[in-house]
Amino acid sequence: MEQQPKQNSINHEDNSDPEFERQVQRLYELTVYSRWLLIVFVWLTIVPICLWNLRMEIALWKEYFTFAAVRYGLISHPLAALGLAFSVGMILAVLIWQSRNILFGLSSEEKKLLEDRVWRIRKQGSNHPLWKWICN
Repeated sequence: MEQQPKQNSINHEDNSDPEFERQVQRLYELTVYSRWLLIVFVWLTIVPICLWNLRMEIALWKEYFTFAAVRYGLISHPLAALGLAFSVGMILAVLIWQSRNILFGLSSEEKKLLEDRVWRIRKQGSNHPLWKWICN
């Protein structure tokens, strides 16, 4: 007997169901909200710590602001510089991702991933942590 090759995606029925489309939209909105909540968490935790570590340099920058002073201040505090770069990078990544989705819509790959996740949530039922937000 020949075995059929397994497909990576979940086999499911017709995706034109309006309820299914609403559920995919809810999952997308939940993804957007969760990314922004992560950004808020990062900016409320990491950024104040980094700025606290740079407090002496910031006082110096207030008196004599030059880009050389900023550069040497960040070089002398690499963890603070890394934390600030991470925070700025995270917010830029989310802004670019969301702007691309607003301007051009979801790519077919992202839409397929969201659809597969909704099918997995539906298949698992009320035991899935996202069930009440997606399928109710």
